[in-house]
Amino acid sequence: MISVLIGILTFVLIIVALFLILVVLAQRAKSDSGMAAMGGGMMESAFGPDTSNVLSRLTIRGAIVFFVLSFLIFLGYIRLRSHPAGAREALPNIPAPAASASAPAPAPASTQPTVPAVSIPTTAAPDAAKTTTQSSPPAKSP
Repeated sequence: MISVLIGILTFVLIIVALFLILVVLAQRAKSDSGMAAMGGGMMESAFGPDTSNVLSRLTIRGAIVFFVLSFLIFLGYIRLRSHPAGAREALPNIPAPAASASAPAPAPASTQPTVPAVSIPTTAAPDAAKTTTQSSPPAKSP
């Protein structure tokens, strides 16, 4: 669907490009003394006395159409590249391998190395019984 739309937009873009080429060639040059590419009198009789205004407006509108069509074709190609024709929007169906009941499941491998437990005996310091703490003097009672 997108590729057909891209083809149609490309054809229209080519037509707009040819139109722009002809309109730009038909415009009167700034240094020209009244002679246009298609003949001075013929242009004024076809478009009227505001020939330069008509042609400049056609050039501006044609350029806008040209750039919009170019951008739309660019977006279409991005869409085609990011969403291939064979791919669907659903998740892929991946079959799981069948697990047999006779074989035990392997134990999960731990990522941390096993370290043997080491017990460190704790003993009281020999001077702990001899040491005294200083305390504040007892408060006098009234």
